[in-house]
Amino acid sequence: MNKIIFILFVFIFIAAAPCKTEDVLDMKITSPEFENNGFIPERFTCQGEDISPLLTIEGIPEKAKTLALIVDDPDAPMGTWVHWVVYNIPVVSSIEENSIPGQEAMNDFGRKNYGGPCPPSGVHRYFFKLYALDTEIDLRDSAIKRDLEREMQGHILAKSELIGLYKKH
Repeated sequence: MNKIIFILFVFIFIAAAPCKTEDVLDMKITSPEFENNGFIPERFTCQGEDISPLLTIEGIPEKAKTLALIVDDPDAPMGTWVHWVVYNIPVVSSIEENSIPGQEAMNDFGRKNYGGPCPPSGVHRYFFKLYALDTEIDLRDSAIKRDLEREMQGHILAKSELIGLYKKH
């Protein structure tokens, strides 16, 4: 009998919990430059112009005040390599190519800008992670990805990601 009461309690708790799944499923980040899980054109890498690609955004929650974008490579030999961290991006339907759409934090190249794919070997995955936030973020000048992730906790209304691939020629 106690198991049944416990299961019923868990079911009621889950059913009553506020759920933002609808927002998360609706927000979408894409690029006309490459498909999800497709190869990123050389132009946007260290072997090309090393500029950020055009990103389009759909389904941003109405309550969003800002956007944040993190681009990283979990396949790097030394652990996840951070290529770009941008926050306090105004709520927009696109992030233009080769732009600085908001405030930038330090990447793992030791710079505050987009650092394109540049894998030492093999095919790597590059995650363009977009967050819709209910607030502006205040970070120190030397902030890194971890600082942004900490400040975003409790403020994420929706998240979407686009994965691009790249292998050096």
